Amino acid sequence: MHQDLWEVIISFIISANNNIPRIKGIIEKMAKNYGKPIQWNHTCYYTFPTPEELQKASVEDLRKLGLGFRDKRVHDVVQMVVDGTFSLEDLQQEKDTKKVREKLLTLPGVGPKVADCILLFALKRYEVFPIDVWVRRVMNELYVKNPKEEKVSKAEIEKIATEKYGSLAGLAQQYLFYWKREEKNRKTRIVGKIT
Repeated sequence: MHQDLWEVIISFIISANNNIPRIKGIIEKMAKNYGKPIQWNHTCYYTFPTPEELQKASVEDLRKLGLGFRDKRVHDVVQMVVDGTFSLEDLQQEKDTKKVREKLLTLPGVGPKVADCILLFALKRYEVFPIDVWVRRVMNELYVKNPKEEKVSKAEIEKIATEKYGSLAGLAQQYLFYWKREEKNRKTRIVGKIT
């Protein structure tokens, strides 16, 4: 729950409308092309590239790594951090979560869910409750019980999360997310054994 801020920002921009295997592949290619090699246990690994290392990549270079429409967004964020128009240090020092969210939302490719993920995973704002399709599903199933799940609002879910989980809502979100995803996997494994 305390990952590197820079890596989380770029990783979650890459995650928009993407799947986990593809996201991992893009990040691995990005690290291999722009990060530093590290030898460990007779295997070569690569660090996640710093803003300065990633600045060497053009929009076209990023597209070749598989970023698709995210290439320009990542490129622009890199430039903003390198030229100082966006300060990672200021973000880390700001105490007010709402102000930090507002600053994050100024970055290309950062919407409300991505901002919430950055707040939770990199900035230890454990009260933040990121909402994706899985979290909406489990919150509806456990608390809201609306037959039209897609109609359940973010505000309604956040209100319940705050009431139920308080300052640790983000930690609860991780358990709920994992439980719901694993429930799907358990059902798939059971069906596979039956057929």
